Amino acid sequence: MREEHEFFPTSDIAWQPATRGVTERVLSRDPDTATLTRIARWEPGLETEGVLRHDFHEEVYLLEGDLTDLTLDQTFRAGDFASRRPGMPHGPYRTENGCVMLEIRTSS
Repeated sequence: MREEHEFFPTSDIAWQPATRGVTERVLSRDPDTATLTRIARWEPGLETEGVLRHDFHEEVYLLEGDLTDLTLDQTFRAGDFASRRPGMPHGPYRTENGCVMLEIRTSS
């Protein structure tokens, strides 16, 4: 079951390494599933490899920066939003200036 939290400053959570070039602040998580809410920060110049697919629903809101989907040849910026069903192909990605995103993953 996902943890409960009342309002708190997200800056109280330290940035932790997630994957190459990405750090995260995990705001809440269900330890038994892929369900989580996090803020992810991608460093400038990061480029991912391959098309991504996963078995959870994902919603992403760009808070800062830029994110280019190399398959779509389209750049997204702060204020853009994505909602992906399990199995939906997306990426690979590149960010020129880095980006910060709110990501919500929900297990099906």
